[in-house]
Amino acid sequence: MSSRGVDGDPKPPCLPRNGLVKLPGQPNGLGTASITKGTPAAKNRPCQPPPPPTLPPPSLAAPLSRVALAGGPCPPASGPTSGPVPGPPAERPPLATDEKILNGLFWYFSACEKCVLAQVCKAWRRVLYQPKFWAGLTPVLHAKELYNVLPGGEKEFVNLQGFAARGFEGFCLVGVSDLDICEFIDNYALSKKGVKAMSLKRSTITDAGLEVMLEQMQGVVRLELSGCNDFTEAGLWSSLSARITSLSVSDCINVADDAIAAISQLLPNLAELSLQAYHVTDTALAYFTARQGHSTHTLRLLSCWEITNHGVVNVVHSLPNLTSLSLSGCSKVTDDGVELVAENLRKLRSLDLSWCPRITDMALEYVACDLHRLEELVLDRCVRITDTGLSYLSTMSSLRSLYLRWCCQVQDFGLKHLLAMRSLRLLSLAGCPLLTTTGLSGLVQLQELEELELTNCPGATPELFKYFSQHLPRCLVIE
Repeated sequence: MSSRGVDGDPKPPCLPRNGLVKLPGQPNGLGTASITKGTPAAKNRPCQPPPPPTLPPPSLAAPLSRVALAGGPCPPASGPTSGPVPGPPAERPPLATDEKILNGLFWYFSACEKCVLAQVCKAWRRVLYQPKFWAGLTPVLHAKELYNVLPGGEKEFVNLQGFAARGFEGFCLVGVSDLDICEFIDNYALSKKGVKAMSLKRSTITDAGLEVMLEQMQGVVRLELSGCNDFTEAGLWSSLSARITSLSVSDCINVADDAIAAISQLLPNLAELSLQAYHVTDTALAYFTARQGHSTHTLRLLSCWEITNHGVVNVVHSLPNLTSLSLSGCSKVTDDGVELVAENLRKLRSLDLSWCPRITDMALEYVACDLHRLEELVLDRCVRITDTGLSYLSTMSSLRSLYLRWCCQVQDFGLKHLLAMRSLRLLSLAGCPLLTTTGLSGLVQLQELEELELTNCPGATPELFKYFSQHLPRCLVIE
């Protein structure tokens, strides 16, 4: 007989007490039991009536009748099946390892995050180690990271198979020697043909090491040498190959005019040259010939202090097809040099005149009158630029990016000229001390602006940034 309560009503099968459920006695002899950590899914489950009895599945040998659909017994099978019995549906892999889902998901992570995610499991690594997820990225390897120290104190070169699986086409090696480069070539499977770009920074590579590297790594077409003070101009003469299309040399103390002679004669297919050399003079720029004139489209002369307007004459006559030119830090270049650039390099789309203290508003007039295709203009630290110069630039309908960092004479009146430049997408006014909150607030008229930099600008107040967030919602404002 069932137990009854105080009032004679049947007692429920279980009573919740303090959030726990006590189960009634089971016929299997286990007696009463309580929910433990071994059954976490049933913890704090409220009392429920017992489920209805399940009906036996209908026979697959005959079609379901109305009686079966209504819950009644199925009729017996009358004969053999008339068709094949369908099998169970194919099981899909769990979402966490579904490669189709992972291939779409991993696009939303940064390179550093992908490196971490690749360590979760083999399935994720297999998906993440596809070259498409690493295209355009360059691994940076320091000399101390290239070796593992064995128990006996000996060094063993690291395994680079993970890099080969991801198909990296470029590497940056920092602080390496000739021996380290030879070890890298021997241990990286793609070094001979698969590596397209090499960057060596603060390394002790010599003329012999540079020659071996470019001779063995036949696929290299982009080369960067930064802070490498042990190779000489003779090393460039002996190692440079005609296949190189992009070359960057910076802070290498042995690079002077003769290095430019080697570059101009040995690299007929050079498309991009970036040079930061304090000892290069106007004479070096005269080495460029008509061969580079057809192929070279980008020239960056960074902090070449000895270059004057005479050197600019050599550049504009030898390289008439330039689309990008940087004279940043060429402190001896004046307005006359900019006039030569504007009159002869009509294809320019990017011009960098930053840190040229002799540039005045007159240079901007030359730029505005002749460079109708210019899309980017950098005038950082051009301390002689005033509001008058900005009035000249306001007529340039193609200009999309304008940098005026630390132009200390630009005032609110100059900003009013910029309000007519509807093509502007990026504007930097960082460090301009004379701009006020009132003048800056007028920039909301540039509704197509995508990025506005106001770092170290005294007129940029918290109230102004809030105002920009309301009226320039699509613009990234850098405080």
